[in-house]
Amino acid sequence: MPTAANLHDALHQRLAQVKLLLVDVDGVLTEGGVTWTNEGIEQKTFHIRDGLGIRLWQRAGGRTGIVTGRASRVVQLRAEELGIGIVKQGVEDKLETTAAVLAECGVTWEQTAFIGDDLPDLAVIMRCGVGVAVANACPEVIEAAAIVTRLPGGQGAVREVIEQLLKARGSWEAIVRRYQPASA
Repeated sequence: MPTAANLHDALHQRLAQVKLLLVDVDGVLTEGGVTWTNEGIEQKTFHIRDGLGIRLWQRAGGRTGIVTGRASRVVQLRAEELGIGIVKQGVEDKLETTAAVLAECGVTWEQTAFIGDDLPDLAVIMRCGVGVAVANACPEVIEAAAIVTRLPGGQGAVREVIEQLLKARGSWEAIVRRYQPASA
């Protein structure tokens, strides 16, 4: 029977292999609520630390993409702001779409992490190398995930996962040092 240490080491190795991080939007990059103005304009709130985390991941050589069931102009704007080139919106079959993204990017399922929160994400979470559920995901997604974040969606969960990915690569400490003052 595998020990806790062996399971941790195996997960650490899987994290270190990840080259592509794919995320859902509603409930992952946002808290899951959708606000509409009287003019019919959709609004979403994104956590700023998730955005910095995505930038840090990209600077470290990782790729990021969005695979979401809904389509929204604000998601495209946020993706452009963060330099996310892979944006698949209005997706009905996330497993099929993700398989196509992997083929386009030349990465394997084992080199992919996916962060989700609800049933449309379940098949991808079960298939990819590192399936992640945000803390407030539905029970079925939490059960299937290799990692369950401490933080809920829209409140820094994506950043939490990115830190784990960068630590597994051995990159996190150097990133933090760049933000510290030079020694006197």
